[in-house]
Amino acid sequence: MIKKCKLAICQIKVAEDKAVNIKHAGELVRQAAGRGAQVVVLPEMFNCPYETHLFPGYAETYPSGETVQMLSRLAAELDIVLVGGSIPEREKDVVYNTCFTFGPRGTLLGRHRKVHLFDVDLPGLRVQESSTLGPGSEFTVIDAGWCKIGVMICFDVRFPELARLLALAGADILVVPAAFNTVTGPAHWDLTMRARAVDNQVFVAAASPARDNQGGYVAYGHSMVVDPWGDVLARAGTGEEIIMVEVNPEKIREVRRRLPLLTLRRTDLYTINRKR
Repeated sequence: MIKKCKLAICQIKVAEDKAVNIKHAGELVRQAAGRGAQVVVLPEMFNCPYETHLFPGYAETYPSGETVQMLSRLAAELDIVLVGGSIPEREKDVVYNTCFTFGPRGTLLGRHRKVHLFDVDLPGLRVQESSTLGPGSEFTVIDAGWCKIGVMICFDVRFPELARLLALAGADILVVPAAFNTVTGPAHWDLTMRARAVDNQVFVAAASPARDNQGGYVAYGHSMVVDPWGDVLARAGTGEEIIMVEVNPEKIREVRRRLPLLTLRRTDLYTINRKR
């Protein structure tokens, strides 16, 4: 079971210069660790602007990429678990939207490639991630020592089946590096994060970039941490900010005692048998 720990989210404003983004992310992670954080989370695409046509140009490989090397170095130096938001990762001819998580020794604890690509055509918003990205094909639960972390990247969180798989695989915290925008954010950000927490009786930590109204894609901001009862423990505004909470394992035990949802599931009814 999860141990009590301090978790921080760094809500960062992203620039066009990759080197500047990497350096700035490192500065905020240091600040969070200096305030006692044992687990630090960065946002989706924190080393490049969230614009699909730019992803291939910013993509890097593991383990030689400059961003992943920084994350590994910093986790070891600060003795933390560092959930590296997400970055464009290239493997052979495919670019993925990938979250790398490193442990206190700088070792790679897990890699999650975004499973559900954000292909939408909404009033005021058209995005097609599949134009430059390939989808991941695995779900990811990481043993971080302090806890077990289930990782979802942005659009992944809209699929409750994936969140339930992570919870059943032992995740105590669902970490969601995400870049909801000013169309989807006001409608669904709070609702979705709280729903995933309540459905699965886990903590949810959602990390957004800070808002840049001059950018080509405007992130919603409002990074947040939700407890297993659905209460919001901390919420950022729209600008750069570090939020921090103490994640208490007793809350998971308490909520599951009060509402034993996972043990009362009727799995005998959850398969649809189609008649031929």
